Amino acid sequence: MSDLESNVFVLYSREKCPLCEKAKQVLEEIKFESGIVYTEIDIYSDDALLEKFGLMIPVIEWKGNIIQFGNVDKSALNRLVEK
Repeated sequence: MSDLESNVFVLYSREKCPLCEKAKQVLEEIKFESGIVYTEIDIYSDDALLEKFGLMIPVIEWKGNIIQFGNVDKSALNRLVEK
């Protein structure tokens, strides 16, 4: 994985998920402020993801590590980006 690919948030989400919408809004703000983008993956697209993250979503991954799930904390995400 290149450095560029690793500097992308991965958001695991699903439809009709208010917390997922909130997480997307936070990630959009971070994208606007820092230029760090995110990719969104619907957990219903893969049975393994559904089993792994079903009750945790939204889940945010950064550089291969799960860093947040449920209520997303923008200030904590910003601290990660600044490292």
